[in-house]
Amino acid sequence: MRRKKRHEEPINHDRWLVSYADFITLLFAFFVVMYSISSVNEGKYRVLSNTLVGAFQPKADTVNPIQVGEVVTSLKPSDLAPYNQEDSPLTDIDPLIDPVQVEPESPVSDSQEIVEPKEDDLSPITADLKSSVSDYIDDDLIEVTQTKHWIEVEIKSKMLFGSGTARISYQALKVMRSIAAILKPLPNVINVEGHTDNIPIKNAAFPSNWELSASRAASVVHIFSRLGINPERLAAIGYAEHRPIADNATADGRQKNRRVSLLIMAGKGQQAGRKVVEAAEVAQ
Repeated sequence: MRRKKRHEEPINHDRWLVSYADFITLLFAFFVVMYSISSVNEGKYRVLSNTLVGAFQPKADTVNPIQVGEVVTSLKPSDLAPYNQEDSPLTDIDPLIDPVQVEPESPVSDSQEIVEPKEDDLSPITADLKSSVSDYIDDDLIEVTQTKHWIEVEIKSKMLFGSGTARISYQALKVMRSIAAILKPLPNVINVEGHTDNIPIKNAAFPSNWELSASRAASVVHIFSRLGINPERLAAIGYAEHRPIADNATADGRQKNRRVSLLIMAGKGQQAGRKVVEAAEVAQ
């Protein structure tokens, strides 16, 4: 007899789908278990919390406090003798405060004169700053000037930042520490102003000179804050190229315009910027 030929079964190339389906099923079951463990039934949690609070804090009307000593229904002037001087009125006075220690506040009138700061008040600070950065003043990298309303410490950008960046260089940290050591114990407000030249900048970090000048001022503020100056005294202001001190038509003028100015205001309460003070002087 002739043997029948066996028909070879075709090779199944889709066997990997079985393993893949098992893997997906196990992965789904894993995430379901993790979610069920991490989720909390808020309703049951609140019921349990309220039950515990009610058990340990009974209502006030269910517990009668135990009275120790004599019940005092009202206070007489004689009862307040230890707290009052002789013949002193008791009206509008806290009976637990000695009237001798209570001083009436002086009324603040709108017509009170504002005391103008004196230029001599800033002179010691100016002298300390000039002495601290004298080497950089000689190299024409820092300039310290004083007016009646502020001390201005003008720092050239080339010693603080690289071209087109707002990250303070390592070499400039020594100068920042010297300035911060003088300004840290003072109460004066410090306005940090960033300035650039008129050459436009446009990249992912700084779409314009506004962002560059503001970021440079903010970098100085961050350094001062880390060096211990109270952040409430600090303000970062960006003027871009709109406050030039030299002609931007020349390379030397553009170099002078790229700067950061520290304005140490005269008095801790004077938080106005340079232009606000100048406008007030013009109005007078």
